[in-house]
Amino acid sequence: MRRKLTGRLPSLDKEIHSLLSENQKRLERTTLTELFGRDPDRFSNMHAAGAGLILDYSRALADTDTLSLLLHVADDAELQKKIKALLEGAMVNNTEQRPALHTALRDFSGEAPMQDEVQAVLGKMDEVVHQLLSGEWKGSSGKVITDVVNLGIGGSDLGPKLVVDALRDYQTGDVAVHFVSNIDRSDLDRVLETLSPETTLFIVASKSFSTLETLENAKAAKAWLAEAVKDDAGYARHFLAVTGSVDKAVQFGVDPENIFPLWDWVGGRYSLWSAIGLPIALATGMENFHGLRWGATNMDQHFLNTPFSDNLPVLLALLETWYIQYWGAGSYAVLPYDHNLRYFPAFLQQLEMESNGKSVTVKGKPVKYATAPVIWGGVETNGQHSFHQFLHQGTGLVPVDFILSLSANDECSHAWLVANCLAQANALMTGRDDKDPHKRMPGNRPSNLILLERLSPESLGALIALYEHKVYVMSVLWGINAFDQFGVELGKVVADRIYGRLIGEGEGEEWEFDSSTEALISLYKSANKK
Repeated sequence: MRRKLTGRLPSLDKEIHSLLSENQKRLERTTLTELFGRDPDRFSNMHAAGAGLILDYSRALADTDTLSLLLHVADDAELQKKIKALLEGAMVNNTEQRPALHTALRDFSGEAPMQDEVQAVLGKMDEVVHQLLSGEWKGSSGKVITDVVNLGIGGSDLGPKLVVDALRDYQTGDVAVHFVSNIDRSDLDRVLETLSPETTLFIVASKSFSTLETLENAKAAKAWLAEAVKDDAGYARHFLAVTGSVDKAVQFGVDPENIFPLWDWVGGRYSLWSAIGLPIALATGMENFHGLRWGATNMDQHFLNTPFSDNLPVLLALLETWYIQYWGAGSYAVLPYDHNLRYFPAFLQQLEMESNGKSVTVKGKPVKYATAPVIWGGVETNGQHSFHQFLHQGTGLVPVDFILSLSANDECSHAWLVANCLAQANALMTGRDDKDPHKRMPGNRPSNLILLERLSPESLGALIALYEHKVYVMSVLWGINAFDQFGVELGKVVADRIYGRLIGEGEGEEWEFDSSTEALISLYKSANKK
């Protein structure tokens, strides 16, 4: 039976906890519309800016007392000390005894840890990107590479795919970049059916070089190349690898010169700033890849140096924690009003739910409070014609982050996009009274609005780093480790055992499962007797 999670945050003073509970009950008896009416300067008092982004949190279910108390929560958790520990390379990943140095990957000062290794990889990326985009790198038959296929999954896929798609206006057009992640062969086949083996290069992105989905797709890609490539030297012209297991990549057939290192101090969901970002650099050029890094490091500095009352990641984290702990929110929606950010909610699902989907503290004790919510969302305005009904009239409280660029290429259509975004934020807040209960909308649904001047490499880098740091702050408040993911492993182990049973090669035969799984294994075997 699942435990009821009613405890207070681990470092939170009892008095502050009591005051927050009282504040929540008082706010429950008022409305956001009333709060705006009482404070004509509410927007001025409840927005902040940093690293080129603006956060409007004036539609939060909060008042000045709430914010003051939440800042006490941050202080009680020694957040400033923990931020410095992260950025200085302290061992913040205590279960795996390592730092989390993704911020060092985008450092321009030269003062962050591991800079010799980072700069060496950036230099190698620059060289390979130049060769491929200039046409200097050719396939085994002497033809120029026109297409690059990234084979990865999770952090080796979601981050690069998000950025390449989001920065489509910045793509050079010299090579086309594709992404394959699913072990379902249809994913790979749909990409390869449009390509030629002679002009295609694959990037195998896997820290362990043993990730099932990636390795199986790499084997299939190698077989597909066989009609055009006749020897090992030929394969070297069609494979790159990004991995922490160089020996395994070489054994697979990747030339050692074509292997980029990936270190254990970079988690997969934080790795797009490393050589995992090679598809980004190939799609947009190294200059724009550096622009992405520059935007992120600007957010890093904002995070480190800005008082918490104006600190974007801290404010987002405090408000989300407020909704989870004191309002019972079990999910959180992220709604980008920009088609180029259509993969952002999926990216954030992994970032937040894999990082903070934990039920054990850093000290190994069961948590007594709710941690990560379900993160979901979709590109707008599509969502307005599907799940917004749930947001407006559903029974659950779902806080929303709206993400919007202030300017874009097409003024007319963009004005409509902005109008719809602002209308949804306003309608969620104000609701609508109606004699017909079916048409009544209760309103008082909280949201934040995150504004970009324009979607660019720099603003996108800042936006991604904003959420990275928000996730870290929440882990500090909850006293959990955001940088391990042991829950990912169990399903892989069981799948290996079931696979042995399915193919009947003896592996896994010693394992017996529940009656349902046994019956389904038998059904599969019957359906595939031939």
